[in-house]
Amino acid sequence: MYDYSIIGGGIVGLSVGMELSRRYPNAKIVIVEKESELSLHQTGRNSGVIHSGIYYKPGSLKAKLARTGNQQIVEFCKEHGIEHDICGKVIVATNKDELTLLANLYDRGVQNQLDVEKVSMDELNEIEPHVRGVAAIRVPSTGIVNYRQVAEVFADKIQQNGGEISLNTEVQDINTEKKSVELKTTRGVFKSRFLINCSGLFSDRITEMANIKTDMKIVPFRGEYFELKPEKHHLVKNLIYPVPNPDFPFLGVHFTRMMDGRVLIGPNAVLSFKREGYNKTDFQIKDFMEATTYPGFLKLAGRNLSEGLKEMYRSYSKKALIKDVQRFIPEIEAEDIVPGKSGVRAQALDSNGSLIDDFMIIKDKRAVHVCNAPSPAATASIEIGKEIVNRMENYDSPVSN
Repeated sequence: MYDYSIIGGGIVGLSVGMELSRRYPNAKIVIVEKESELSLHQTGRNSGVIHSGIYYKPGSLKAKLARTGNQQIVEFCKEHGIEHDICGKVIVATNKDELTLLANLYDRGVQNQLDVEKVSMDELNEIEPHVRGVAAIRVPSTGIVNYRQVAEVFADKIQQNGGEISLNTEVQDINTEKKSVELKTTRGVFKSRFLINCSGLFSDRITEMANIKTDMKIVPFRGEYFELKPEKHHLVKNLIYPVPNPDFPFLGVHFTRMMDGRVLIGPNAVLSFKREGYNKTDFQIKDFMEATTYPGFLKLAGRNLSEGLKEMYRSYSKKALIKDVQRFIPEIEAEDIVPGKSGVRAQALDSNGSLIDDFMIIKDKRAVHVCNAPSPAATASIEIGKEIVNRMENYDSPVSN
């Protein structure tokens, strides 16, 4: 029997495993992952940004863990020779209507104890010469990294400390007993004293398997990116973000330089008809029906109908996307961008139609369920791992060092 079983081989599950193996070197730990590789989904398909934490509500778990997680990821990359770049980002207002929102965002950054700088237009032209705007702020602590490389080191550390990773292992049922948790999987039964659910896009279903009732459901939103052609990479030096629309729960189109030199433009955000649906044509009837009949989604869609339709239009119309892009960089034309990768965000939504904004971690007698860990979960992954293990320390009969 294992001491700890962890469902999910993304960066959060691996971080939990790494922290457990560090804190309890004698513990028997197993990570079960349904795919043939680790970190194939949200970890491997995100934009690679090391977030600062500027957007998150002061005092929230997101704000706290993003700020400290940013520092921890940078230190971890330095320690293990993982290539990264703390290049900073600019958040740009393109019209006067956004000035108040930008000022509010600056104040939020200060409240979150971040180094945030107001940027003059001359300074903006030095940082990003091709960007047009009326005001901007800069967040120096934002950076970029390849999170799959980070996750690989997490996995190596788990295995070096004696932990196991079981790939091609899909959980089919969970039975919680008095002193153990039993996972029935496609590769047999795994029994452990404690369970940690880090299954991302399927975290709500795993929670239901464990007979935990919650007022939430994962609704998948696909983020579709374009890439700037190599000959136009000079138009984007680092990271350029818009002022978030407070009436819509996503950031809007932004520009991201990747570690491999590519420049991503996007994403838009549209409902995915499959939880791991990375293409417009991907469809899974169970996933589609579950999302579109959920009362919370219907309420959210009703409140955000206008913005949602715009996102769908941009998904199918390159002309509409370019119009948005040119608000920031007028030199970018339709022929300068090509379709890029897509990712699916596992967003928890409650039955009232409210997006669950903060990380959501539910503790049961023999389990901890990470039910909502979208961005900035990769940035905060080391700190999330520590937070989860801290919450487990007052379980009965913890594993001794």
